[in-house]
Amino acid sequence: MVEIKSHDFDRFAKSTIASYRIFLVYGPDRGLVSERAAVIAAKSGVPINDPFAMVRLDSSDLAGDPARVADEVGAFGLFGGKKLIWVKAGGTEKPLVEALQILSGESPSENILLIEAGDVKKGAGVRKIGDSAQSVASIPCYADDARAMNSLIEDELRAENLTITSAAKERLLEALGGDRIASRGEIKKLALYRSGQGSIDEQHVVDIIGDASAVSTDDAVDAVLDGDVERLNLAFSKVVASKTPIFLILQSCLRQFQTLDIMRSEMDDKNTQPAQIMQTLGRHIHFRRKPIMERALHRWSSQMIARESARIQSAILQTRQRQSLEDSIAFHLLMSITLQSARNTPGRRR
Repeated sequence: MVEIKSHDFDRFAKSTIASYRIFLVYGPDRGLVSERAAVIAAKSGVPINDPFAMVRLDSSDLAGDPARVADEVGAFGLFGGKKLIWVKAGGTEKPLVEALQILSGESPSENILLIEAGDVKKGAGVRKIGDSAQSVASIPCYADDARAMNSLIEDELRAENLTITSAAKERLLEALGGDRIASRGEIKKLALYRSGQGSIDEQHVVDIIGDASAVSTDDAVDAVLDGDVERLNLAFSKVVASKTPIFLILQSCLRQFQTLDIMRSEMDDKNTQPAQIMQTLGRHIHFRRKPIMERALHRWSSQMIARESARIQSAILQTRQRQSLEDSIAFHLLMSITLQSARNTPGRRR
C-alpha cells in the first residue's frame, strides 16, 4: 500500500508524484478531494485544456461503456505524448473497480489515471485495490485536523503578507468547518477584508466570520442533531429573519454529518465508545458542542449518516436549482432529519 498521509501530500506533490501513473483520491471532505485531484492533474505534465490529451469521465460514461477506462489508459495520444484520464465517480462502480484491478497489476503505462472518488469505505470499491496495490498512490482526504488547518491559515495569510494573533487564530479555527474548499474561501474572505492592513485580531474574525447569524446557524444544526423540534423552529426563524442564506444551514449540517461519519467509522473499526472518540477525533470541537456530537454518535449508525448526508447534498442542489423554494426545501429536510434524530434516541419507544 502506498498511502499518502494528509500532512505528507504537499511534499509528495513536489518531489514524488512523477513516480506514479495511477492516483486514487477519495474521502468525505469533497472539497479537499477536488483540490488535491486538481494538484495532481496540474503536476501531471499534461495540458489540461487540450481535449486530445485530457480525457474526463464520470459514472454515466462507465455505465455506457464498461471497458472505457482501461481502453483510454492503454490508447496512444492522437498527436503523441502522454494522456491524463481523469475519472470522477463514487468509487464503487463495477467497471471502475475492474479497470483498476487490471491496470494496477500491469506494467505502468505512459498515460496517467486519476480517480477522484467519494467517501469509499475501507475494504470496498476502488479503495480495496488502492490500499493494497504498490502501483497506486492512494490519497485519503478527511476533514482537516488542527495541524492541517493551522497550515492552511498560515499559508493563505502569508500569501497576503498578513499575520494573525493567537486569539484570532483560535476563534477562526472554531468557525471553520470540515470542508477544505469552504474553509479556504472563508480565510480568503478574511484576508481580503484585511488586505494591506498587516495583521488580523479576534474582532476582525468575529466581524467577518463569527457574526450573530452564524450562531443561529449553529443553533439550527445542533437542534437537528439533538432531535429538538422546538429549537429548530426557533433557530430557523432567526436565520430567515436575519436574511442569512438558508443554504448555509444545509452546508453546516452537511459538514457536521461528514464529521460524524469519520467518527462513527472509527468507532466501528476499533469497537470504541463515543466518549473515547470525542477525546481523540473531537478535540477541535468547541466544548459546548461536544455533548451534542457525543449524543449524535449514539443515535446514528454509519449507514444512517451516509443516507442523511446524501439527502442533504441533494437538498443543497435543489436549493440552487429552485431558489424560490429554498426556504421550504431546507426546512422540510431539516425537520425530517430532526424527527429521525428524536426517534433514534436510545431507550425511546418506537
